[in-house]
Amino acid sequence: MPQQPANPEPVPDFDSMLSRKFGKEVANYFSGSPLNRVGFLRGDHQFLTQALKHPSTDFLLCNELQPLVKTEAKDRLAWVKFDDVKGVVGEDPYKSTEGEMLGLYNSTTYVPQMIFLGIDEKAQDALSYQGKNMYKGAPRFAVDVTPRASAKAECEKLISSLQGRKLEFAKGRVMDVVASDGTSAPTNEAPLTDPTVSPSSLARTGNPSATPLTSLQAAIYAEARQLLDWNARNPFCAQCGQPTLSVNGGFKRTCPPKDLARINSKSSTGVSNALSNVAEANQDESSRPPCATRQGVSNLCFPRTDPTVIMAVVNHAGDRILLGRQKRWPPYWYSTLAGFAEPAESIEEAVRREVYEEAGIYVGRVVIHSTQPWPYPANLMIGAVGQANPDGETVDLGNDPELEVAKWFTFDEVREALRVGTSGLGEDAGAEYKEGGLRLPPSTAIANQLMTSVVNGFVSGQPKM
Repeated sequence: MPQQPANPEPVPDFDSMLSRKFGKEVANYFSGSPLNRVGFLRGDHQFLTQALKHPSTDFLLCNELQPLVKTEAKDRLAWVKFDDVKGVVGEDPYKSTEGEMLGLYNSTTYVPQMIFLGIDEKAQDALSYQGKNMYKGAPRFAVDVTPRASAKAECEKLISSLQGRKLEFAKGRVMDVVASDGTSAPTNEAPLTDPTVSPSSLARTGNPSATPLTSLQAAIYAEARQLLDWNARNPFCAQCGQPTLSVNGGFKRTCPPKDLARINSKSSTGVSNALSNVAEANQDESSRPPCATRQGVSNLCFPRTDPTVIMAVVNHAGDRILLGRQKRWPPYWYSTLAGFAEPAESIEEAVRREVYEEAGIYVGRVVIHSTQPWPYPANLMIGAVGQANPDGETVDLGNDPELEVAKWFTFDEVREALRVGTSGLGEDAGAEYKEGGLRLPPSTAIANQLMTSVVNGFVSGQPKM
């Protein structure tokens, strides 16, 4: 069985009332980013220009959404510097303001996608930037170096140079990148105030002088992958169908009112102003047709995140857990049920609906357990624990054919499977696993966390989140 990376450490408790009442927070794989995203600086091109070229800045390269890793340590992301990517992204991509970029937009010009991920506030010799407040940290960017269009040659040149530095792009679904370096922040000290460190970073690292959690790379990759993928999937305006422009550090797309490509298009087809009607005579040839997204507050397209419920359902007696399997899964492999939340539906309602549709079970009380970002492509897994009604525990697969089997397992069966039978799909189980025993998802999956929590007392005894 391949070694499973540790999940990130939860934020320190600091003896809060919420921690005393509900227990320690659960942190899932792909969460726990060490970066302060400073989203309010994404539209500040003066900041982005300084961030792009600062000596402390690092770039994560992705080829077909696969991250650059170290050949001899594939669980570690590999970072490069501005000089490495300059030929791909250009010398000064943020020299124009967003307003100026809209006026200069040309849909025929290919621009490799770049995402500003945030700043690492624990890095040494980092960038200092005076905005409304002073912000200090090492900037982190993601760049799509997939060889395409006019950037094809430069991307191929860069990729070739990386191979000689014992670097390569990860293969398959990335689920073994380090999520935690094993260092825990102290929980027995009062939080200290440091005006140079964001509240989120301070909460995660505890005492600013303590060893920081600097290896939470899975969360950084998740942010990079989801944003690069979203930009690639949404090159056109959903309202008018015209090409859109990525702005705000890669976190927004907008439908520009002008497109210089229209001038070239008219010239190449022989269409002139003389043939235009009177209403168009005084119109800029680069102007696009009206679009509703340019009116009011609807002038931007924001990254998509799809809420997905995933639930550990226990029987009314509180000693069995409902698991299901799909036909395509390996033998004996089961997991918790899951499905997309629908419009105008609460998370609790989504849990009850999905369990009924897939297994015919009627669920009563539902409690939110934890959440997990899932960048394949843009899900937020909302983990919940639900309890079946006493007269609604009979499995019925007649509503929805998604599952091949759904059945109740005792807590002891699940405990043993969590100990010896966890792995990713297609991977071997532990050495103690016996053929025919229950197989379950790895610890990097929120389903594993939900089952672990349930069989260890989330429902029975004192419930702890």
